[in-house]
Amino acid sequence: MSERSASKYSPAERKVAAPNRRSSYLAFATRAGVGLLVIGILLWKYDARPVLHILGRENLKYFVATVAIYVAGQVMSAWRWQLLAAVVGVRARFGDFLGYYFVGLFTNLFVPGLLGGDALRALYLGRRTHRLGEAVASVVADRGTGLIALFWLAAVMALLIPSALAPPIIKAIVLTGAAALATVLLAPLAAKMLPYLPRLLRRALGVVHPYLHRPLSMLPGFSLSFLLQVSLGLAQWILARGLGLPQPLAVFLLCVPIANVAAGLPVTLNGLGVRETAYLVLFGMAGMGRDDAIALGLLWFAASMLGGLTGAIAFVFTDFPEKRGLERR
Repeated sequence: MSERSASKYSPAERKVAAPNRRSSYLAFATRAGVGLLVIGILLWKYDARPVLHILGRENLKYFVATVAIYVAGQVMSAWRWQLLAAVVGVRARFGDFLGYYFVGLFTNLFVPGLLGGDALRALYLGRRTHRLGEAVASVVADRGTGLIALFWLAAVMALLIPSALAPPIIKAIVLTGAAALATVLLAPLAAKMLPYLPRLLRRALGVVHPYLHRPLSMLPGFSLSFLLQVSLGLAQWILARGLGLPQPLAVFLLCVPIANVAAGLPVTLNGLGVRETAYLVLFGMAGMGRDDAIALGLLWFAASMLGGLTGAIAFVFTDFPEKRGLERR
């Protein structure tokens, strides 16, 4: 971070910001390169020509509908963030949450800058409300509820269609969903035990301490997260229908959440390569051809990138809140 950039932030805010411009660009380039390498290996191993032919079959109307559902899901995610922020007393207009969320979305996808998308939206909200700590907690809770709901949806679908995947994978999915449920139910106990936990764990859980005390206050967030995961599965089913693939919606509601866990790891740019590999394995078990699975993953990457591009509007037109404005509030 340059001296001029650093002067914009307080010491607490600089802890949230990424410390080094060069390392940020290097990480971005590395993630993009690894993703392209994995895609190159897949296309080389399985022959790019059938995959390209399948991509050309996509119905444009289905693709546009997929992008629209993706963007609508991000709007719903901004609402979820607003509800979770209210739990810790952070309140602002929905328009603020929406703008900050799309700023973070755009940053995560496209900009190898100083701040990650989540850190940046926490800074925007913290400056806007003058409550940086609570803003950071709300972003962590927002991510956490999304991940837990993802595990729940996958577990429910694994119980409903256990023959879709190999038995060991089904068992692992159900156990993970049960562990996620136990984590929520035992949250108040974890809050009471917080002073007795090791320092590192105590500091990590301390960020979301208010949420641990009142897990029921997160119920609206969990509900919207579950609905969001369903919408992502629906969007990719529509994308597959545009290719003429016959797999039912239930298979997508099972496979997509699992693939999203893998694609969410900060290994490649927007999960490029990782997602296609996961689709190759998961949808392959469900009867989808290898070329179809790779093409579907590439189409979803394109749809989500185009959806993320809408965040450029917020990135350009959303002003970074100034401290002087906060002091007058």
